Amino acid sequence: MIEIRAGAADITAKVVALPVCAPAEPDRGAALLPIDVEVPEALLAEITAYLDDVGHTGAAGIVHALPRPGRRPGHVLLVGVGEASEADWRSAGAAVARTASARLATVSAHLPAASTAAAGFAEGAWLASYQFRLAAQPEEDASTLRRITLATRDVPAADAALARARAVVDATVLARDLTNTPSMQKSPKWFAERISNAAARRKGVGVKVLAEDELSDAGFGGILAVGAGSARPPRLLELSWRPRGARTHVVLVGKGITFDSGGISIKPLESMRLMRKDMGGAAAVVAALLGAADLDLRVRVTALAPLAENMISGSATRPGDVVRHYGGLTTEVQNTDAEGRVVLGDALAYAVRRLKPDVLVDLATLTGASHVALGKRTAALFTSNDELAAALSAAGADVGEPMWRMPLADEYTSLLASDVADLNNAPAPGQAGAVTAALYLREFAGDLRDRWAHIDMSAPAWSDAHDGLLVKGATGWGVRMLLRWLATL
Repeated sequence: MIEIRAGAADITAKVVALPVCAPAEPDRGAALLPIDVEVPEALLAEITAYLDDVGHTGAAGIVHALPRPGRRPGHVLLVGVGEASEADWRSAGAAVARTASARLATVSAHLPAASTAAAGFAEGAWLASYQFRLAAQPEEDASTLRRITLATRDVPAADAALARARAVVDATVLARDLTNTPSMQKSPKWFAERISNAAARRKGVGVKVLAEDELSDAGFGGILAVGAGSARPPRLLELSWRPRGARTHVVLVGKGITFDSGGISIKPLESMRLMRKDMGGAAAVVAALLGAADLDLRVRVTALAPLAENMISGSATRPGDVVRHYGGLTTEVQNTDAEGRVVLGDALAYAVRRLKPDVLVDLATLTGASHVALGKRTAALFTSNDELAAALSAAGADVGEPMWRMPLADEYTSLLASDVADLNNAPAPGQAGAVTAALYLREFAGDLRDRWAHIDMSAPAWSDAHDGLLVKGATGWGVRMLLRWLATL
């Protein structure tokens, strides 16, 4: 990860980045945003003329590079910051990191004296420069960028903002790394051990892991059924953060299917290629809890990650089998490729019966139907609680992880009926797939159904290309949203 630090303002650095704001009036051009150092008149005149020549709009994330060979600064990166909102600063940081990575080693980025600017710029630069490779980077593709200095007069304030941003970024990077890791390595046991080790390095974070025998003894029939076809048995990972003075207890539940073949209802190849990402919800909730500890948020958080590998073998669960969940509800498995809701059912029931939270939220890469409805960038939000919906949506909007509230249509509940069990896990295709999945999960929320939210984040968990803060691969979707929301509690 590139080094980002705060430092004294120096307009004579070899490479400087200067913020350009969008014009206040339609007939005026973009202009430099006021910063903490005076720009020499000659340089200012040169920049002003250049902005006009290239037609810089000032839109967030647009960069035009002004070369100045033989002079100081030798390069001026003129980066648009739009209206200088938090999101605009994130876009600016991402754009500078990407522009500089091809040929520049250091950049001095001049910002106004505002912690929002420092935190947003750094967050964007760090996330856009993220890389995950198990092989060496080809020399021609390797980034040259090593350091960005945030030039400001108020270095202590910028340092504090950077520390907060780094905690959020570290949590997001952890979720990205977990999700990107190939499934041949990422067994349920590996995931639980990786997070247990991370938790051990943080004061105040507790860890509990239930292995196969313990899951059986406690009655976690859903998790066991989904993991029955794999030679690598399932786990239930429970993390806890209990700071002094916390008055609210939030339980976060994340779907943790470390690979999804579809089971006996096997997926076609193209649908199976990226199924290492099917534990993106589990990655998000455990990373968010660790981030909450790093930020010392004054809210009690428990994260549950039901972990299983959905594979095919002689011991795999069959269509038509009936599963008894933790707490007693039963499910007729009509499609073994609708396995995520089956493991989540166990974890939700456990949260309600044993943990008794004030609020219950689950994240899951659950349905392709949500992708069809909302595309690649927007997650589906289901809850009957207007206040909770507004709070989660606001947090998502603030950090650039949008959600769209979908209906929990009671008239579709009949589609979950079974002749032999309380529920079936897979109503007929074409029957509002994302909605019926949410309604299925609601059955396990029990007395907390009015304080429960389900977020189907299957599509935004993965990016097909570099774009803004995102890089090709896992996005770590949900970590930054959850941390922003938890901070409000």
